[in-house]
Amino acid sequence: MNDVDAGMESLIEAFIYETNELLDQLDEILLESEKAKTISENNINSIFRITHTIKGSAAMLEYEGMSTLAHAVEDVFYIIREDIAKLDIVFDELFDLVFQASDFLRKEITAIQSGEYTPADASELVKSFHEQAAIMKGEAAAPAQTAPAAASAAVPAAESGALIEDNNAFRVRVFFEDGCQMENMRSFMLISQLQGCCGLVESIPAHPENDSSLSAEIIQNGLILICHNFDSEDEVLKTVEQALNIKSYEILSAEDVPSAKQAEQPAEPAREEVPAAAPAAASAPAPKAAAPAAAEKAAPATKAAVKQSLVSVHQSKLDHLMDLVGEIVTAESMVARDPDLEGLRLDHFTKSVRELRKLTDELQDVVMSIRMLPLHGTFQKMGRIVRDMAKKLGKQAELVTFGGDTEMDKTINDAIADPLMHMIRNSMDHAIELPDERVANGKPAMGKVILSARNVGGEILLDVSDDGCGLDPKKLLSKAKDKGLLTKPESEYTDKEAYQLIMLPGFSTNQEVTEYSGRGVGMDVVRKNIEKVGGSISINSELGKGSTFTIKIPLTLAIVDGMNLAIGDTVFTLPITSIKQSFKMTSPEQVIKNSNGTEMIMVRGECLPILRLHQMYQIEPRHSDIMDGILIQIENSTANACIFADELLGEYQVVVKPFPKFFNKYDLKAQGLSGCSILGDGTVSLILDANTIINNL
Repeated sequence: MNDVDAGMESLIEAFIYETNELLDQLDEILLESEKAKTISENNINSIFRITHTIKGSAAMLEYEGMSTLAHAVEDVFYIIREDIAKLDIVFDELFDLVFQASDFLRKEITAIQSGEYTPADASELVKSFHEQAAIMKGEAAAPAQTAPAAASAAVPAAESGALIEDNNAFRVRVFFEDGCQMENMRSFMLISQLQGCCGLVESIPAHPENDSSLSAEIIQNGLILICHNFDSEDEVLKTVEQALNIKSYEILSAEDVPSAKQAEQPAEPAREEVPAAAPAAASAPAPKAAAPAAAEKAAPATKAAVKQSLVSVHQSKLDHLMDLVGEIVTAESMVARDPDLEGLRLDHFTKSVRELRKLTDELQDVVMSIRMLPLHGTFQKMGRIVRDMAKKLGKQAELVTFGGDTEMDKTINDAIADPLMHMIRNSMDHAIELPDERVANGKPAMGKVILSARNVGGEILLDVSDDGCGLDPKKLLSKAKDKGLLTKPESEYTDKEAYQLIMLPGFSTNQEVTEYSGRGVGMDVVRKNIEKVGGSISINSELGKGSTFTIKIPLTLAIVDGMNLAIGDTVFTLPITSIKQSFKMTSPEQVIKNSNGTEMIMVRGECLPILRLHQMYQIEPRHSDIMDGILIQIENSTANACIFADELLGEYQVVVKPFPKFFNKYDLKAQGLSGCSILGDGTVSLILDANTIINNL
């Protein structure tokens, strides 16, 4: 691994973030185009710009393998951009290759993030792209001969000088902030950004990314941009203003820009004063909206009026901010419920506390919204899985998504990616039938896997459904019986209980282990990972019609609405989302005692087990008689139960804190405790995990 200079760390982080975003865009375009069996001109240009940007950024950071591969993809799409009909010659082969290139680049990014980066060899992929380029050109020349030609044409710029004199072009001179360094690469990145709103962008000096010595010329004379076929002048200026490290810019007329011959000549020695170009800008026939901005640029110390509105922030800073907000919520609660104030009538204090609570709630909402990310990116990755598995398994299937704009806390968003991947793979491997089989059953040859999300109250509901063969309860019970996984006679299992068997460790319906399934760990891992973030999963299926897996998951794990309940002198917090109802017993005859000593109660025709928390945690209760305490009915995706406590203390908003690491040896999670919180009076409350409590019954 190359040694990384401390000053380069921020650039590498920016490169990783930007490249991941670009690769997501690339995959989305490829999936959409492959499905449509054609590719639009806009998408061709987008792929060209994506690979062009990755190429330049990777070259700047000396990731030669990534830069060379991106350049090879760029060359191919330059040919297609010139003549889209040539794509038909290599459509399927090219799409497979670009997907492979995307995978290669993602693996390189992952390796860079790990801190143990050793460049992988991309030569075979590069060679394949060169071969595709040669095929499209109808040439028999070796790839090494075709690559330079494409490379020289990859980015039309001022070297030809053919369009510099275009009277319809929009010309801007840009100066970068003092001391920002690598001005040539920053120029290249700005040109790449402008290609989003312009058909063609020339620059003086041309191809700045190819010569680091041009940085001195750019510092002294600025970077001149000649924009052709642009959407609007305002859009060009907005892009310039939002770019990083821009000190100032000025709008130029055609007379202010060197001619084609002058552009080809070596740069003149640096002028003594950069602001000398300002009078020319003032006389230029610039749009009225841009005139004030141009006037401001006359002073060298004045920066652009508008800077970019989006800021990338490291996740650790957001985590720290969320911790601080949690402490503020706790402190506000401690002030409002200070025992020294009990019994006092303090109207002004009460009014101030009410205002403080309002501001605290607003601050909490803002910080939580900052951490929220749409599920679109996660959904998009699932489309790639469906595409690749369909090709390998000889099946026809498409992914249909709904609610990709639904937002969820980043921590939870990351945590559900693996469970969703397992479920999508299971749908493709187990559920979706082969085309001939589907047609024989009266179904369309093309199967569907549907991924949807919706916000319900304080929770997100995720559905993964398919129109495949569905789950057969009889087969599931038979398989579970063979493996010794049944806990009661087969006849006593309902269909829903039979479906839940696939979540057990070691359970698999596949007869042999394949690349995708058969080891009996997939759905067990899914359930555990979902429960780790406070979620639950339920299954519905119809034999021959398909299955639906519904995941219920909280929006955030940091701050939850909970019901505090007391058992003796110990306070527990139960998340509101786990509570169905609470009630007091009206008659001791309501309790049914089993032969093994456990207790049950009939609630609306359903017999529910009763769990006495004081027995479970060996606490001395205030009430041991079930008639004196209170019952709280809790639920998860598969079952309900009742827990017995002394009393309810009320609903509170609590900050969830993990247990200290030295408690790890006690495995408190398995005992029904998910964390702790500090209450307003400074005491510690243990947070109950309804999922684990019910599963342990």
